[in-house]
Amino acid sequence: MKTKEEGVSATRLNNKGKEVSVVHLHLGSTRGAADVPITEDAINCKDDPQTLEKHSAFQLVSIPSDVEIQIAKQRVQYQEGLFHFAMTGVSGAGKSSLINAFRGLRNRDQGAAPTGVVETTTDITRFPDPSPHNPFVWYDVPGSGTLNTPDWQYFTAHGLYVFDCIIILFDSRFTMTDLAMLVNCRRFNIPTYIVRSKSDSHIRNIIKESGYDSDEDEDENRSYRNALYSSAREQYIAETRATVRCNLQEANLPDQRVYIVASSTMVSTVRDQKLSEKTIDELELMRDLFREAQSRRCGQGGRSQVYEV
Repeated sequence: MKTKEEGVSATRLNNKGKEVSVVHLHLGSTRGAADVPITEDAINCKDDPQTLEKHSAFQLVSIPSDVEIQIAKQRVQYQEGLFHFAMTGVSGAGKSSLINAFRGLRNRDQGAAPTGVVETTTDITRFPDPSPHNPFVWYDVPGSGTLNTPDWQYFTAHGLYVFDCIIILFDSRFTMTDLAMLVNCRRFNIPTYIVRSKSDSHIRNIIKESGYDSDEDEDENRSYRNALYSSAREQYIAETRATVRCNLQEANLPDQRVYIVASSTMVSTVRDQKLSEKTIDELELMRDLFREAQSRRCGQGGRSQVYEV
């Protein structure tokens, strides 16, 4: 396996006097951890920058050989003619639940990916899409940032360079590993989608923090509850998008949309073909993923096909 330092923001001289590219990921956190918390300072881009050089993620990037690429494809049962989506993120971000939702399954349905509070995935798990009209395969990738997989090894250790598209999922924190994932995917020309999960839970928490007590509420306060929900929803969406935009900016990465979803809402969108009042970006995410698959398929000489949403 060859090694090469490659990045998106700067160059430096190595010990032989040769100029090489390096990655500088400036994060809105000075806590020394891989996590980038969503805080008011982070939203306003006020935190002191931290570079990847100060973090364990700053390592020589491994360039896979042709043999290694073939081995990685065999390991995940990569098949030409199918589109392969990989779901990545820290343990507990809700990857398995969202994969189930993408496939129109609830967590307890037969054939659903196992879910749990602790990391339930130790190997990349393959889940074909149950719809015969959608030639997709969804992959549940072990959580990043755990003792099992050091963050700087996450991309190459799991052979993520063989996937057609990578969904980077986060719950409360956008991490150094997530940013490094974006850098590596850009190097390998792999499309990425940043997704924040569990929007329903986060919005409920904002409402609770405002002092609202559902136990003391009465039926005639419906309009008040609706106003609280609307305000909390707008706050959550604005803070999420501002924080991701700030982190990308500080990492010298181009701006990229973050999709805000909840698995329960997503499964209703896919399975029941219904949009609820809690829908945020679920439908747009599915449409954009399917368009990505369709454009790639057509670009490889395949015929145009409309996939089911």
